[in-house]
Amino acid sequence: MDLEKFTRDVNEVAYKACVNEDQIVLQRVNFVKQRLIDLYKRNLVKINHSVMEIVCAKHLIKYGYEVDVERQLSDTLVCDVYATKGDGSFIVEIETGFTPPEHALDPMSYYVARIASKIARYSPFASKFALATPLVSVLPIPELFLKPPRYRKAEEVKKIKELCDKYYKSPPLDTNTILNARLHSVYLINIDDARITELDPDTYQALVEDLNNSSGFAV
Repeated sequence: MDLEKFTRDVNEVAYKACVNEDQIVLQRVNFVKQRLIDLYKRNLVKINHSVMEIVCAKHLIKYGYEVDVERQLSDTLVCDVYATKGDGSFIVEIETGFTPPEHALDPMSYYVARIASKIARYSPFASKFALATPLVSVLPIPELFLKPPRYRKAEEVKKIKELCDKYYKSPPLDTNTILNARLHSVYLINIDDARITELDPDTYQALVEDLNNSSGFAV
């Protein structure tokens, strides 16, 4: 653990994110920054995730949200960024594309299941839910979550449940949770410039498909 370096790094990204912002934005970002420093002292966070949480938090703060990080949602669930404004709430989960060694031979199946599981598990806890990812990563979002719940077919839900159950069994997802899960936004994180580009899921999926078509790679 290197507290001095962690503090220096989060100070730097917070400074970049808040250039020319007003005092209320600075105060709220400083709250997030200090909370992450406190969590780091308890060995609960790492720098690569923390800097992205600060960038996402600042984006929401700019739109008038009050933001917390590493918020406990249930006995087993902690979200990356939790924001509130009026009666509304917003959860952002950050995904980096990391695949553990035990899934070296099935990384895509594992990652699709991870994305599906996150959308299903986290979105019921807030009015809106977003996935965030650095620009160097691509999110393989299952097509099911691009449709309103009323248009999702039973066989599609069953297929996602079987995939999630293969990798995430504690606790297992029920079909109603998958059926009603919602993804409202995708955040593209430019860490170098401490900026967010926010896209709706359909627009993001179209960009991914264009990338796949031009590269010959299919998700």
